[in-house]
Amino acid sequence: MIGRVGGMMASAAVSLTACTGTEPVPRDEIPFAPNYVSTTATALDADLVQIEVAMRGARDQIDVTEFADCVMAGYADARGFGFARHLRTQVSEEAGLWRADAIYTMSPDLPEGSLTIDVRAKSNACLNQGIPQLVRANG
Repeated sequence: MIGRVGGMMASAAVSLTACTGTEPVPRDEIPFAPNYVSTTATALDADLVQIEVAMRGARDQIDVTEFADCVMAGYADARGFGFARHLRTQVSEEAGLWRADAIYTMSPDLPEGSLTIDVRAKSNACLNQGIPQLVRANG
């Protein structure tokens, strides 16, 4: 997921640079003061989950998408699933509040596809980065 989003952002940055004549600010130089506002997980089926998150202080859509992935990992791990596959994420931002609405399938075994996530590895990475995995579950 990050590769796809990063590629889109890189293209947008190049286009913006061409229009304005200014150099884009590297992502690691943008101030990052995350405030993880809310999380909700809704079971859509036995192995399908919708994750909704909101945060302030994100640098871009990558940060809020990463937050959604972390919440999914916590949700899936708590239910005994070892893997997940990302299906889609919709990201929006309004007045500094970033939201992501993501859908994942979960499975005990590695699913087919290129957007697979090892739930335990993702949970550990989130813990190391200080990204919460707390979930308010609906269903």
